[in-house]
Amino acid sequence: MRDYYSLKINLPGGIVAPGALQNVLTLAYESGIRQVRFGARQQLLMTVHYEDMRLLEKQLKQQSIPHEVNTEQYPNIISSYCGEDVFRTGAWLRESEYHTILDQFDYEPRLKVNLSDSSQSFTPFFTGNLNFIASSEPHFWYLYVRPKQTNVVFRWPQLIYTNDIGRLAKAVEEVLLEKQYRDENTLYKAVTLGQSFITQPATQEIDLPEFSLPYYEGFNRYGQRSWLGLYRRDEQFSIAFLLDVCGLCLKTRIGEICTTPWKSLIIKGIEEKDRTAWSYVLGKHNINVRHAANELGWQTEDHTEEGAQLKNYIVRYFEKNDTRTFGLCFGVQTRPKSEVFGSVLIRQRPLLRIGQLALFNRYDIYFTENFNPNSRTYHLFEKGLFKLHVPNQLHRLCRKFNARRAIETGETIRLEPERIEPVSANVAVVHQCPHCFTIYDEKYGDERNGMAPGTPFYQLPGDYTCPTCDAPKHEMQERNAALLPI
Repeated sequence: MRDYYSLKINLPGGIVAPGALQNVLTLAYESGIRQVRFGARQQLLMTVHYEDMRLLEKQLKQQSIPHEVNTEQYPNIISSYCGEDVFRTGAWLRESEYHTILDQFDYEPRLKVNLSDSSQSFTPFFTGNLNFIASSEPHFWYLYVRPKQTNVVFRWPQLIYTNDIGRLAKAVEEVLLEKQYRDENTLYKAVTLGQSFITQPATQEIDLPEFSLPYYEGFNRYGQRSWLGLYRRDEQFSIAFLLDVCGLCLKTRIGEICTTPWKSLIIKGIEEKDRTAWSYVLGKHNINVRHAANELGWQTEDHTEEGAQLKNYIVRYFEKNDTRTFGLCFGVQTRPKSEVFGSVLIRQRPLLRIGQLALFNRYDIYFTENFNPNSRTYHLFEKGLFKLHVPNQLHRLCRKFNARRAIETGETIRLEPERIEPVSANVAVVHQCPHCFTIYDEKYGDERNGMAPGTPFYQLPGDYTCPTCDAPKHEMQERNAALLPI
């Protein structure tokens, strides 16, 4: 008999109402569970002891809450909704559009479905089997199909109208799974035979944005409100804390909580008058929201401790050696055929396997084409490494990436030590937040915080904070404006 079971509850689109989440968490807590996590496909995950499993399953079934135990028959629908408004506002794509699409799925998809704003890079584009990506034409979407257990991606010949996405997804799924057609022309003919969809010709491939991972933790202002990003170093959230989060959302009329592919939470629409209440909840549960940016750019597999442990081992090395990881994200793969999102992939493989026992692990390092994590092409960097050597080789790869980027942006690379000279008065100096990379430029000031254009940094009051993430003034670092990436 198993000692523990892995239980999954899908949160379509990575969206959940606070009351619904509160209900599930209460059932889990009453069944003896104290911590949960959120998966790479924006789902809710629990590890449940066998003695608690019977009670919890009974309660979930009584309340008609769909769930899976130790299976992955119904992958969650993931979306870029979590970043809408806070990281990026699409030309026409709005929150209501996501809800319109999600409401069409009156069945549980057996294929992985991704819904993505084409202007963002916070959530992946091609990790699904059916990848719908917003086009520049309002209310029309690209569809990129990746049949199960393949690395082949092909574009649907037409753009799909928003109101037809659910129906088309169901039709494509039925043909792919039941008839097992893999050829794109055969698949298209089988799906469109006897039924029609509102479409437009897709005359070209989609132009994807350059990858840039925003700082997604802590309090951040947008418009007249704030959003709060919650990340946990061990990927575990205590149920007691989450119940308080749900309760405060209900009290302050926040209607949705968003999960992200980075196994974190985003809470939008926090009013300024409620910031103190949110700070109280964070303090009550000793929640830190000021982790280094290079610690956030990682994705590990669900239901595994090995990936998180390796990540933390490497991050400690990065911190010690002040490794620059800006513009990169890292995926850790410890199981064959699992999928993680990253521009750099660390793949673990055993030299010897006896039954289920893996012995003498080695590590291979790959990077994607142009270091874009949405690329499906991987290049080998190093192979057969001991764990001890992995951090240093990743440090080398980061330096290679930064040198390449400097060349592409026209920065000067000096290989020889140069004599340090005083900064010329003509060199523009700014101050940058090390957490979210927001820049204070005295030429523009900070109108939101009442600092007029022309106010030098040294004249800012001592209690001045970063206008984006509230980092204190003394943490902001002096930078040469000419050398910052545009």
